[in-house]
Amino acid sequence: MAYFPEVNKIKYEGPKSRNPLAYKQYNPTEVVAGKTMEEHLRFAVSYWHTFTFQGTDPFGLATMVRPWNSLSGMDLAKVRVEAAFEFFEKLDVPYFCFHDRDIAPEGDTLRETNKNLDVIVGMIKERMAGSKTKLLWNTANMFSNPRFAHGAATSCNADVFAFAAAQVKKGLEVGKELGSQNYVFWGGREGYETLLNTDMGLELDNMARLLTLAADYAKEIGFDAQFLIEPKPKEPTKHQYDFDAAAAIAFLQKYGLSDKFKLNIEANHATLAGHTFEHELRTSRINGMLGSVDANQGDPLLGWDTDEFPTDLYGTSLAMYEVLKNGGLHRGGLNFDAKVRRASMRPEDLFYGHIAGMDSFAYGLKVAAKLIEDNVFENVLAERYASYKTGVGADIVSGKATLQSLEEYVLDKPDIELASGGQERLLSVLNQYLIGN
Repeated sequence: MAYFPEVNKIKYEGPKSRNPLAYKQYNPTEVVAGKTMEEHLRFAVSYWHTFTFQGTDPFGLATMVRPWNSLSGMDLAKVRVEAAFEFFEKLDVPYFCFHDRDIAPEGDTLRETNKNLDVIVGMIKERMAGSKTKLLWNTANMFSNPRFAHGAATSCNADVFAFAAAQVKKGLEVGKELGSQNYVFWGGREGYETLLNTDMGLELDNMARLLTLAADYAKEIGFDAQFLIEPKPKEPTKHQYDFDAAAAIAFLQKYGLSDKFKLNIEANHATLAGHTFEHELRTSRINGMLGSVDANQGDPLLGWDTDEFPTDLYGTSLAMYEVLKNGGLHRGGLNFDAKVRRASMRPEDLFYGHIAGMDSFAYGLKVAAKLIEDNVFENVLAERYASYKTGVGADIVSGKATLQSLEEYVLDKPDIELASGGQERLLSVLNQYLIGN
């Protein structure tokens, strides 16, 4: 059965195409900065937003028109696998991602749940054998079920911690079986609503304990995926412990986990934390912790995680600049943690959303590559920080300077003359690259 019969395989037709079901910028075989676009961008489809999201919101019921809407339970799970691989093939993407509960329903016990999971994992493995699309990362949903109301690893109830640990164990086994390149931890309920009933120290210690147990078990079973933490400041909890990249890095360093984990940075999570997307990417990059990316965007007028498909070329260009400066995403990729709007309910809208996001990042890749090729920002930085290359600046950087030597240097020095930061000129230059590429 064809689940998307109205859509043929999406192909590159170039920027002059008016075909809504064609790529205008993303040409997977086009070489940019020494690699093909497909190799640079490593696009992935999110199983949850694409195949399980039904269009509900706090004020309304499901709106999505899907061929599988009449099914439930394992019948629904099986059909979604078939639809997913048709979608992957027609979109021609190299990767996908999922939570365990996206692909298979829970049973009355964890044993029953795992049996359901095994059936669907077997189907996915069979489909993957005949497909170019592989698993970028998998993860455990430890936030939807009511048992996680007080958190998972950070729950005040030790039985919940044990359940979370068992769920992660199964997730690691699934990841190994399917050849996942990464394994992600998103602590959606690893935080608090009020400090009045929270032992923050114990909760943070317990979160680190679960991550350590997971890393140890992965090594034990020979699962060599890159482990990732995905920062987010709030929602669903008021405060989540992986607030932003800096907080996540500090946490990993404190508990001796920074050599085992990197970060999965999401654009909409960055803006919820009061940062730009490129800030979070750079914070991760300069600390050697940039592992993968959830590609989406938020609405600046709304204060929650809207998970929109990325279409802001300014944002995608600066994001790809950081990725290229990172030497690429290595084992990571660009996962579209994005959903079509509630009123975009037809199946073909799923393709329109992904095409828009893929073209936006392909364009951003070309802009970023040209910026780096022309040393646009590198030349500016070299000039702006030139005073640290010689004299007192070189002494500061090398560690030769002392407070006494620096005092002697400035004690009788006349007023310091500063150069302009030139921000407006740089924005104008960036605009020219965006327009002219």
